[in-house]
Amino acid sequence: MTAIIDAHNLHRWYGHGDNAYHAVRGVDLTVDEGEVFALLGTNGAGKTSTLDLLEGLATPDDGTVAVFGLDPVNDRRAVRPDVGIMLQSGGLPAELTVVETLEMWRGTCSHPTTVDDVLEKVRLADRADVRVGSLSGGEQRRVDLACALLGRPRLLFLDEPTTGLDPESRRATWTLLADLKSEGVTMVLTTHYLDEAEALADRIAIMHAGAVSREGTLRDIVDAHPSSITFDAPPVALPEFSGMQTEAGRVEIRTFSLQRDLHKLLTWADVADVHLTGLAARAASLESVFLDIAGETTLATTGADR
Repeated sequence: MTAIIDAHNLHRWYGHGDNAYHAVRGVDLTVDEGEVFALLGTNGAGKTSTLDLLEGLATPDDGTVAVFGLDPVNDRRAVRPDVGIMLQSGGLPAELTVVETLEMWRGTCSHPTTVDDVLEKVRLADRADVRVGSLSGGEQRRVDLACALLGRPRLLFLDEPTTGLDPESRRATWTLLADLKSEGVTMVLTTHYLDEAEALADRIAIMHAGAVSREGTLRDIVDAHPSSITFDAPPVALPEFSGMQTEAGRVEIRTFSLQRDLHKLLTWADVADVHLTGLAARAASLESVFLDIAGETTLATTGADR
């Protein structure tokens, strides 16, 4: 596998002295050619700051980034023609029509495709002559995506690409991204929608407090996390389970053998004639991993995600 992005020991601070904010703390990331890599993060995790470093929009205070084997800041002229970037907010001129906006953007690309091509891909051909400022928020996001695709990128950065989209448009965007992947386009995706990461990503990294807390395929991440069985504490002694704790009248059993321990619990309850109220069994999922990471006690962070 050829590494399209290779980042080692990335650090980024905001400010100086005692009030400096350490947003990125020793991040290592590798993204292989043709891969969809999802970068997720809890509030204040530092994923947007990390993305800025990978995109070459900022220089790391420490560590190295290579994109196509080159420095995305110092070698920007060589790197940029093959990179498409969809920012969280495009900030496109509201007065221009969609087609005028794309023609303007097309003029900045080294080897662009046609405006008609990207309009068809993002399903905006029927809105070509509408002013950008008159579009819905979701339609404006699709214009942002069209701009990112105009240069026929080998590497595509997508920062919250489906925010504001209706369910149908969201699914259509997923299909488009899957098509791009089949064409060999490498993608780095940030999203707050965990189902989006599950559907699209080959590998996932979850950031928390400026560092990567978990990384791997969806299966790797989920299999390394326990399932849970919860129920109201009964008025009798329970059998022993590893990973069992009681808090505020609720019992939780965290287990890597959900079927076995659930069977053991239900068999005991049946024999002891105990009714387990509020019983719930939940297999490990990306959501449960994410919520556990969000609840971890780590170095304090402030503000929204940077």
